[in-house]
Amino acid sequence: MTRETRFGALAADARWQAAWDAANSFATNEGGEKPKAYILEMFPYPSGRIHMGHVRNYAMGDVLARFKRMTGHDVLHPMGWDAFGMPAENAAMEKGVHPGGWTRDNIAAMRAQLKRLGLAIDWSRELATCEPDYYGQEQALFLDMFAAGLVARKESYVNWDPVDMTVLANEQVIDGRGWRSGALVEKKKLSQWFLKITDFADDLLEGLGSLDHWPDKVRLMQENWIGKSQGLEFSFRLAGGAPGFDVFTTRPDTLFGASFAAISPDHPLAERLAKDSPELTAFIAECRRQGTSAEQLETGEKLGFDTGLAVEHPLDPDWHLPVWVVNYVLMDYGTGAIFGCPAHDQRDLDFARKYELPVHRVISQPAPAKAGGDETGQVFHGDEAYVGPGRLVNSHFLDGMTVDEAKAAIIARAEHEGWGKGTTVWRLRDWGVSRQRYWGTPIPFIHCPACGLVPVPKSQLPVVLPEDADFSVPGNPLDRHPTWKHVACPSCGGEAVRETDTLDTFVDSSWYFLRFASAPADKPFDPEVIRRWLPVDQYIGGIEHAILHLLYARFWTRALNKLGMIDIKEPFASLFTQGMVTHETYSRAQGEGLPPLFFTPDEINRSADGATLDADGAPVTVGRVIKMSKSKKNVVDPDAILDQYGADAARWFMLSDSPPERDLPWSEAGIEGAWRFVQRLWRIFGETGNVGDGGEDKPLARKLHQAIAGVAADVEALGFNKAVAKIHALANEIEKAKPSATRAEACRTLILLVAPMMPHLAEEAWAALPEAQRSTAMVADAAWPIADPALLVEDEVTIVFQVNGKRRDEELLPKDAPREIVEERALANTNVQAHVAGATPKKVIVVPNRLVNIVI
Repeated sequence: MTRETRFGALAADARWQAAWDAANSFATNEGGEKPKAYILEMFPYPSGRIHMGHVRNYAMGDVLARFKRMTGHDVLHPMGWDAFGMPAENAAMEKGVHPGGWTRDNIAAMRAQLKRLGLAIDWSRELATCEPDYYGQEQALFLDMFAAGLVARKESYVNWDPVDMTVLANEQVIDGRGWRSGALVEKKKLSQWFLKITDFADDLLEGLGSLDHWPDKVRLMQENWIGKSQGLEFSFRLAGGAPGFDVFTTRPDTLFGASFAAISPDHPLAERLAKDSPELTAFIAECRRQGTSAEQLETGEKLGFDTGLAVEHPLDPDWHLPVWVVNYVLMDYGTGAIFGCPAHDQRDLDFARKYELPVHRVISQPAPAKAGGDETGQVFHGDEAYVGPGRLVNSHFLDGMTVDEAKAAIIARAEHEGWGKGTTVWRLRDWGVSRQRYWGTPIPFIHCPACGLVPVPKSQLPVVLPEDADFSVPGNPLDRHPTWKHVACPSCGGEAVRETDTLDTFVDSSWYFLRFASAPADKPFDPEVIRRWLPVDQYIGGIEHAILHLLYARFWTRALNKLGMIDIKEPFASLFTQGMVTHETYSRAQGEGLPPLFFTPDEINRSADGATLDADGAPVTVGRVIKMSKSKKNVVDPDAILDQYGADAARWFMLSDSPPERDLPWSEAGIEGAWRFVQRLWRIFGETGNVGDGGEDKPLARKLHQAIAGVAADVEALGFNKAVAKIHALANEIEKAKPSATRAEACRTLILLVAPMMPHLAEEAWAALPEAQRSTAMVADAAWPIADPALLVEDEVTIVFQVNGKRRDEELLPKDAPREIVEERALANTNVQAHVAGATPKKVIVVPNRLVNIVI
């Protein structure tokens, strides 16, 4: 092919993407004997447009997938769509479109955008969770779990939005209101479907220890979410001796610091007392209008209602503690009741200060250095609880013990005297999967007046969503559908109704990685194929999925293992959480009480002095660099970048400027620099045939083979920015070198080194080589170059020559050369002789492999 002097990115992108498609270059080799590499990025929600975060995420996975192909692996690198969820249903209500049409249009648009990046994807395995061939198999798995006792239906309090008429997750309740409707959320008891993730709590926690290739912070977040707590469970008796209620505490050592007992608004005692107290009834209703997320309970105002009751302290029946109903105790953790020790628990302290309850210190606290000695006084001052180490004080027989010693002593005494026992509780709750919405997987059950709850026979799957849903009013369209939900009972044939709740979309993403590997029409997957491909070798995605998605996927894998369907228990052998792509914001104030008005980067003229709006030339406020967000309008359109610079420059910039686990600030200078380097490489590749008169260039050969090994190691470790730096360094060495056979080889090899990162440029340069110099027709099928081990070991070193401690020159000499030779070369050096000026050296100091210092 004729070689142009300037690399035409747009034409090359289209040409090679078409060539890869025609050759089916990235199809997965099912039955190969090569080692397997399953590379997977978290699949996207089809919102309609890809963003620069997508570009970064998928570029990282693509580099690794291409590299694994080059290093002799059978690669599985698929793509799909997490396609169910509320945004599609909201679009249906707001725009009068069908969720299915809206979603599939978005998928088509995003697929086209992703293909422009030149991703080495096996598109034949594409799936969308909203299609019946996917969710029908999910329904089959749900029925299998039900048969195995891993699915339950029970009553539970939920966050209920009375306007949208749906259950909300805790995170969707903002300041007590529904995130979309703005309505005051109610706590409502509904029959809900649950997956029994708590059956696997111990196993999920223990399994974290085997995930050596997961980030420590992700494992810690999961450990805290599972929340194994060991402590004391005991019973409070009401003052006067009547039975009271059970309490669980992880801090039995602080019992002598108790100043009140507290129960959840949903506690049976609170509900019983509310029957005779309109004030308590109103307080409980107010609590149920507030969210119950961990963050809200931690940071929200602590509220309480004094019941007028008191309980006896378990270690002193004459010591009575008032009983309060409080908004920060949850019924579904422990027993739904606590004792409050304000000095050593921040939430209890906030509550005690608000209601002027006693605050007694029972753990010694290191005093400030100037004060000297620990603080041991019984009265605790200040508004920050002390939760650190220390010894027990003001605690009778516990005084002087460490915290751990005191915990053991209290539990032993409680068990000996029969008023309590050591026990373990979990923060993890069973996973509520019911959602009162249309756009989700229908739960495959039927409610029959005669037979009760009846599973849909597998022969009748999939239970397909009706196309003629009505979104004109809020609520679940399935629940009011005139025909879809009415069905004959599979058991007795009588009139019955379908379950109208659909599954939480986290269910859809809890097993999709199995379906990517194997997608037969008659079952969810083939176990033999799963055995070949799973676990995923490298999983890449955002830290925002560190808890729920990853925990649920780990649970599903364990559940299917328990059912005997798969052999593995952990789905992802290695996990990488990439940083976000960020950009500064541009805004103007609109007036008091109004939110600022934001502008896109395309509307701004940016300079060192600030920024102005192109439309009127007036200044705008330059905000801090934050995650790209549509609401803040600080997004950069990937299509515009691809149109201007091409896919390779975009990929290179995403990989080059920051460690991949850190956020990447977007900059025009950064993408311009990537584009210039693309052109620079194109010029270097054009020099492959220029051997000149030079023979072997040993220093360049050493640099080349060190780059081959170094780039490979960096890509394996996902250190893409380090690999980029090594490629820059090699390009510099090639440009400095004189024409030679070694230089020509380095130019050809450089094509292979950049191929995973800049595949279009590499293909174009590879095709321009004489056929005899190409091992394959396309670089996509070429092997990674092999580094010569002998050239990875330095056999020459740079020796610095000094005179009286000042550097005067340097030379490349054989490593570990004899002292006499090194000294002789130093004394013979022209620059050294000029500074010695004929004087006789008093001393010559030789530091092996480093320097020679001549003292005169």
